Amino acid sequence: MLKAVCFGEILWDKFKDEKRAGGAPLNVALHLHKQNVRCGLISSVGDDVAGRELLEVIAHQNFPTDLIQKHPALPTGMVEVVLDEKHQATYTIVEPVAWDAIIATEEGKKAVAEAEVFIYGSLACRSATSRSALSILLPLAKKRVLDLNLRAPHYSAAVVQKLIESADILKINEDELAYLADLYQLTVRDIDGMVYNLSTRSDTSVICVTLGDKGAMVLYEGVIYRHSGFAVEVADTVGAGDSFLATFVSGLLNKSPIDKILQNACAVGAFVASRRGANPDYTLEEIEGTDFYTS
Repeated sequence: MLKAVCFGEILWDKFKDEKRAGGAPLNVALHLHKQNVRCGLISSVGDDVAGRELLEVIAHQNFPTDLIQKHPALPTGMVEVVLDEKHQATYTIVEPVAWDAIIATEEGKKAVAEAEVFIYGSLACRSATSRSALSILLPLAKKRVLDLNLRAPHYSAAVVQKLIESADILKINEDELAYLADLYQLTVRDIDGMVYNLSTRSDTSVICVTLGDKGAMVLYEGVIYRHSGFAVEVADTVGAGDSFLATFVSGLLNKSPIDKILQNACAVGAFVASRRGANPDYTLEEIEGTDFYTS
């Protein structure tokens, strides 16, 4: 039985000189898998060469592909990634593609209902078909984690609010917090005040905010915890937030103390940022061997 199920986009991240398997839900799922959490992924690829190659990459990592659908007409997702001088990524996301047409299968519904946690985001909700599938799956989940992951122009205020209303745990970055402060008309503008007010206004008790090179913070059981992060030489930031979220969820599933969870999530996020691509090879033992991961 799966402990976690992710829902949403899988695709090829196309860089200047190569392409790599990506999409936030896939990245989160693969990092959970690396951390010994049995995980599934509900998504869709095209019936094309790119789709077959993507499934091969996933299967090569011994990750189950049985919940990944194959669309007969739409192509496999592709994203153009451009890195600036600080190795920060910007994305051009092609549409429509196969993950715009995810459906709620019986196998998918069963997997979500049995799993301990269900992880979803906003990007796959740009299409009515995938948004409808998610609306069927969300009520079946025991615990719902929203990785907001806003990618302009692929979201609307109404959809964002509906996704947050369904969430037990919300993971956002600084820019997304500022967007939600405007959306919910929060009057307090210091970061702690915004997080507390957002929790009250959205009825979300756990809110995790990643702060780039300044680490991360989490509101948990009414208390804000912080970690200042770890200094690394950044290769690129693609997937760092996804690895952070996977480590955070893994810690919750293992019932670790929240301060330890936050530290370890920052550690894995820093490690991934120091490597190229969203899914560098690593084992927990490798990261546990560093000075900042707490076993």
